[in-house]
Amino acid sequence: MAEAFRRFRVVRKVPESSVITSFHLAPADGGPLWEARPGQYLTLRVPAEGGTVLRTYSLSCAVDAPDCHRITVKRESLGSVWLHDRVAEGDEIEIAAPRGAFHLDEDSTRPVLLVAGGVGVTPLLSMLHRLAATDRRAFFVHASENGDVHAMRDEVAALAAASEGRITVRHVYRTPTDADRAAGRFDAEGVVDRALLQSLLPLDDYQVYLCGPTPFMVAMWRLLTGLGIAPERIAYEFFGKGGSLAALAAEPEAPRVRPTHVPAHAPRSLARLEFLTDPDARAVPEAPPRLSSAPQAAVPAAAVEGDQVVFARAGVTAAWDAAAGSILELAEAAGLTPEFSCREGICNTCRCTIREGAVEYTSEPLDPPPAGQVLICCSRPVGRVVLEI
Repeated sequence: MAEAFRRFRVVRKVPESSVITSFHLAPADGGPLWEARPGQYLTLRVPAEGGTVLRTYSLSCAVDAPDCHRITVKRESLGSVWLHDRVAEGDEIEIAAPRGAFHLDEDSTRPVLLVAGGVGVTPLLSMLHRLAATDRRAFFVHASENGDVHAMRDEVAALAAASEGRITVRHVYRTPTDADRAAGRFDAEGVVDRALLQSLLPLDDYQVYLCGPTPFMVAMWRLLTGLGIAPERIAYEFFGKGGSLAALAAEPEAPRVRPTHVPAHAPRSLARLEFLTDPDARAVPEAPPRLSSAPQAAVPAAAVEGDQVVFARAGVTAAWDAAAGSILELAEAAGLTPEFSCREGICNTCRCTIREGAVEYTSEPLDPPPAGQVLICCSRPVGRVVLEI
């Protein structure tokens, strides 16, 4: 997979706030930039003690920019600290092509609501650049702590100003400073709430894109669905271990405890991977896939036609459903809970042994598993497959 990575040079390093910096990256070989969709991310491979580490960062620029890709990174964990403190203009980094299923649906003509929490603005800003070049109506809501950490404000304002009224922007500060108040830097104080969205949004059939810290997204999911927006109209991106936002929103609220270090039992694969804003995504035990506590009835192989997946340890056989997207999603639909983290073929957390059959990858793994093992987050069966799950 050496061809999956190219060397890029940091041509500009631009502070965006007290904690956020942008890195403008140009191909070191002088070749063309990769094609990307608004909302996708880059994977960086950087040297570290004992090998390399992988980092994923959202593109924050217009994806059709001719000269460089841009990532915008908050300084808060090991990888981002390395970028902020050690990487300088002129340095080179190995980068893999853009990935990610969270991207703007450019075939739709629906009005768009972009809701960002903190540095979750990065993929949504890329979407806003594309929307600014279309006739679609867009509403951009960004929640920040205050003006000291608020990034990309001027860029968002410029896009809105040039849109002839098609883009409406609202900034919400949770704890504004006196300087914020004096300068009028925000539109609302506190949190994004029902009253704000009702006053902002005309009645319409919106497509929503949501990104930010997980507790913020859970609160926004509850708010948006409570306003009548259909769940299938809400696309979201986790910075860290993903899953179902609907399921998280259905759970009782509980205090969130952030680990202060990477646990000794964290999987070796995740020790090499760190997401943009959620380093506690690494706190996943290196253990066999967890099985559902509810008993599952095995389906006789003869009763299932076409492609199927046998989850041998659970005693469950599931007919392949293309709507599932991946074997991981098929397992979850069958009531199983295999381990996963990135869902994009990067981290190897979902790796398992394949006893029989073969799979094909919908997204080529950056770090291919060894022979006899497969990544279920980005693969589908070819015929009958038996997995050690």
